[in-house]
This record gives sequence, structure tokens and C-alpha cells, in this order.
Amino acid sequence: MEEGMETPLVVLRCGPYEACGLVRHRPWRLLGLLSLLRRHGFTCAPERVHARGHVELRVRGEVVFTCRVTDLEFGGDGGIDPLCQAALRAVQNAV
Repeated sequence: MEEGMETPLVVLRCGPYEACGLVRHRPWRLLGLLSLLRRHGFTCAPERVHARGHVELRVRGEVVFTCRVTDLEFGGDGGIDPLCQAALRAVQNAV
């Protein structure tokens, strides 16, 4: 990204998923992805949606990446999660 350019907002839309027999929104599953994007200078806005188990990243209203929430590594900072790395590349390419 060129210096002086304003970074667009990255909207992380995430649906609930089942764990231990309960279907709920669990935002902590996104912490690694959020951390990675923020470390690279992006402003992120998590948003709850009803699409069960679905994660969608939008930049300027356009979907740039999707995955299943349970495919993201739990408890990391996103640095070694290949899916988080792919999401970061997709966001960087969209900017």
C-alpha cells in the first residue's frame, strides 16, 4: 500500500457455529484474524450475521474472502494460520 493512502475498512462478517451442542456467535474465534489484519494496518469491523459457520471479509462492500469459522485456528495471533494468511493476502490485493 502506498504511503499516504487511506486504508479502507475491512468488515468481518461471521455467523454462529456449534460447539458443545450450542449454536452461538463466538467472536473470540476471530481474534487471530483480527490481530493479523490490524498488525498490517487495517481497521476492522466485526459484524454478526445469521449464516451459520460462515466468515466473510468485505472491502469497499465487495466480498474478498470467505471460509468456515471452524477452519480458523483457535487461540493464535493469526501469524502461522494459513487461512489467516490467505485472508490477509486477499484483503491486500483488494486494496
